[in-house]
Amino acid sequence: MGETLGNLGSVMATLMFIWAMFRQYFPCDHIEKYSRRLMKFFYPHIEITFDEYGRGHFMRHEFYTAIDTYLSSNTADQANRLKANTAKNNQSLVLTIDDGEEVEDEFEGVKLWWTSRTITAETQTSRSYEQPDEKRHYRLTFHKKHRDLIIKKYLSQVLTQGEAIKVRTRQRKLYTNSWSMWSHVVFDHPATFQTLAMEADKKRELIEDLVSFSQAKDFYARIGKAWKRGYLLYGPPGTGKSTMIAAMANLLLYDVYDLELTAVSDNTMLRKLLMQIPSKSITVIEDIDCSLNLTGQRKKMKENKAAEEEEKGPIKKQAKVGDSDEGKTSKVTLSGLLNFIDGLWSASEGERLIVFTTNYKEKLDPALIRRGRMDKHIELSYCSFESFKVLAKNYLELDSHHLFDTIERLLGESKVTPADVAEHLMPKTSVADVETSLKSLVQALLEMAKEQAMLKAKEEGKEKESSAREED
Repeated sequence: MGETLGNLGSVMATLMFIWAMFRQYFPCDHIEKYSRRLMKFFYPHIEITFDEYGRGHFMRHEFYTAIDTYLSSNTADQANRLKANTAKNNQSLVLTIDDGEEVEDEFEGVKLWWTSRTITAETQTSRSYEQPDEKRHYRLTFHKKHRDLIIKKYLSQVLTQGEAIKVRTRQRKLYTNSWSMWSHVVFDHPATFQTLAMEADKKRELIEDLVSFSQAKDFYARIGKAWKRGYLLYGPPGTGKSTMIAAMANLLLYDVYDLELTAVSDNTMLRKLLMQIPSKSITVIEDIDCSLNLTGQRKKMKENKAAEEEEKGPIKKQAKVGDSDEGKTSKVTLSGLLNFIDGLWSASEGERLIVFTTNYKEKLDPALIRRGRMDKHIELSYCSFESFKVLAKNYLELDSHHLFDTIERLLGESKVTPADVAEHLMPKTSVADVETSLKSLVQALLEMAKEQAMLKAKEEGKEKESSAREED
């Protein structure tokens, strides 16, 4: 036994000496280099990996999403293990291949294989976002002699078909921002341009503009502009600005990203939120005149602030420095928002709409709403007779009535919003109810016209008194 152990020890020592000498004259990098060449000679296939996220983990790669959708539609029936998700309106299931599954596809007589993989990693967090703790990817394997065919034609087809299937079957979503991330609910708003209380000419013009934008990818590339368009919706409260946004989203089948600027701490966070917004989306900032200090009074406010600082003593200035509420307010600046609209960061994704709404257009900074940033300004004003007829058709299924002439005259004499008119036209089923609804609207319009006439007379009286005093 002792002799055997001695021989074993000698063998081990000899092997260790040989290994040391081998590593000295044949470094590991050379071994890896030649092993790869040997593997390439005997292994005739090419493998391409498509990661779910990039290095920054800001947003999902569109190619990964398109591949996932394409495989679920074309090859999921081959897999033994599947993952189930709900489809549009929760009416059916969408099946995708599970982790570790391999499926076969064929393109122009060439066979290739897709494999799904998930690598679990430690979760890394920062102050602004949390990175995914699982890294998913798809791996495509094919024979190297078909390299050009697969890369130039097949992958282009996968992307095109995947995007088309996603648009047809996806659940559109309404997003809102919380810190530097987006959360969502299913977007199921029923508004359409057909039911929108708006003049027919304006409606037709806007529809043509939206459809033209959605089909203008090559045009924007040719003129060297980012594929985006801005819309400013302005008018009194209750004129249908939010409803119009929903109609725009339903027409183009876009997701809606409702950006709350007061929840954004600074320009850096605004940029991170922007980078997560994909194409085929509408970014909305409602009541932008109330969101932040973005009015046209910047110069005046700076002058007032400087005057206040001069009036304050040293003690008050020190107290302001230590104010604990200062860090709680948003530090998004006008320049940061302008970069969001049409700066370099605005070109991170194409086919995006940006919509601002306001009740007071005149309060906004001209730099914010100039053409090129807000390309189209759409005024949503008080209810016209044409808008009323749309509401009557929606609510009462009426095309004409003997009270319509009276209502047309009263609408011309008063300022009433479509929301106020709709309040008197709630759905009724009987003829008596229709009559009651229209009479209720007529009475309300008479009262509004009377009140507005009295207010106008008072204002004119005050103006006359003021003019008389100036003459004296």
